[in-house]
Amino acid sequence: MNALTRELLVWVAARPRTYDETMDAWRSNCPRHSTWEDACIDGLVEVTDGEVRLTTAGSAAVRNFTSYSVSG
Repeated sequence: MNALTRELLVWVAARPRTYDETMDAWRSNCPRHSTWEDACIDGLVEVTDGEVRLTTAGSAAVRNFTSYSVSG
C-alpha cells in the first residue's frame, strides 16, 4: 500500500468525514494520483448516507500499519 493511501485511511479514521469533505481533500483528475479511487476499488473505504467510512479491510489496514509504525 502506498503512502498516500495510508494517509487517506488514517485521515478517514481520525474522525467522521462527509463525502463532500473527502472529495474536497482527496479527489484528483490526475491518473497518477488516484488515491481515493484506488481505496474504493480496493474495498478500503465506503460511502454510506453521505459519510465516508473505513471498511473492515480499511480498518485492518490502519491497525496493521499503525502497529508496525509504532513497533517497527
